Amino acid sequence: MSYYNDQNDYSKKRRPSFLSTLVIAVISAAIGGIIAVALIPSVYGNKQASPTNQVILNGPGTTPSINTGSTANFPVVQIAKAVGPAVVGIANFQSQGSLFGGGGLTEAGSGSGFIIDAQHGYIVTNNHVVTGAEKLVVSLADGRNLNAKLVGADDRTDLAVVQISDTSKLTATQEGDSTKLQVGEPVVAIGNPGGQEFARSVTTGVVSATNRILDIPGESSFNLIQTDAAINPGNSGGPLVNYQGQVIGINSAKNQEQGFEGMGFAIPISDALPTIEQLIAKGYASHAGLNVQIDPRYTAEYASQRGWPAGAYVSKVVLGGPAQRAGIAAGDIVTKINGKDIKSSLELTHELFKYKAGDKVTVTIFRNNKSLDVSVTLTEIKSQ
Repeated sequence: MSYYNDQNDYSKKRRPSFLSTLVIAVISAAIGGIIAVALIPSVYGNKQASPTNQVILNGPGTTPSINTGSTANFPVVQIAKAVGPAVVGIANFQSQGSLFGGGGLTEAGSGSGFIIDAQHGYIVTNNHVVTGAEKLVVSLADGRNLNAKLVGADDRTDLAVVQISDTSKLTATQEGDSTKLQVGEPVVAIGNPGGQEFARSVTTGVVSATNRILDIPGESSFNLIQTDAAINPGNSGGPLVNYQGQVIGINSAKNQEQGFEGMGFAIPISDALPTIEQLIAKGYASHAGLNVQIDPRYTAEYASQRGWPAGAYVSKVVLGGPAQRAGIAAGDIVTKINGKDIKSSLELTHELFKYKAGDKVTVTIFRNNKSLDVSVTLTEIKSQ
């Protein structure tokens, strides 16, 4: 009995101290919370939500620029608005025979392009978009259809430049730096898949990979950008754009093998610009070459059957050219350039694209079941 009485007495004696402790704890917690809130900015910095990049247009005849305003919740919308007016359709007209005589020009194909110089009306596209054209018609975003002239084309890089004379109210693109691209970076493709009916279609995706090499004439000169943004026939020549509204690639090819989806390829703009500048300045592009003809029918399978190495088979040597002066002859197989393996004619083109006319290279050839190194001074080869 005394135990319980002692407990009750103890509780009565301790209760006032407990209430005081509780009040002090509440007040301390409140003060601590206020201090913590005040200290957080000084410890972590004044961190605010990063605004979404917004692409805005400065006016007719100018290039897109970026505004880091907080109103651009959908960057692709802003990119389409800014870059879309600089994207054009290009129709390739050629002569077609008629059962009843006469004939005339009919549209043989179409592609895309983008205005790179609004002041002079220069438009970049693919060479395969304009090949064989007797007449070129450019369709602008404002509905105008204008005749265009071919300034220059280069089948070795699959690049071409056309020009329109009416330069009023044109918008040019802004070129980015494709050497800084990262895998996974978001990109937007704009073009005319299927022609004018689907003009300036916008698709979006990411950079799936860089430094891809395709065995396609023209594209084989470059380390290509691979993207999963939808690219279809008619997109060729159109821009691949980053989220700053800058052109970082020229859409040129896609993998059309059955069962493959989302594999489009673009020429990096930083690699393409030197050729584009040559086409504008001179009407042609020049590259380093050996002055030989290569037989594309020489494949790795054919070489294996004969017990020969893979490489580029020389079918003809230009008389007086650098290859002949170095001792290269028809029937030789080029297997290396400066120690870099060459396994096909397109790989030879890809490797030579890294050099300039006048550069000296060591060419390894296979002849009479032996390998031989020769020194060659590369010459200038002009686009047709």
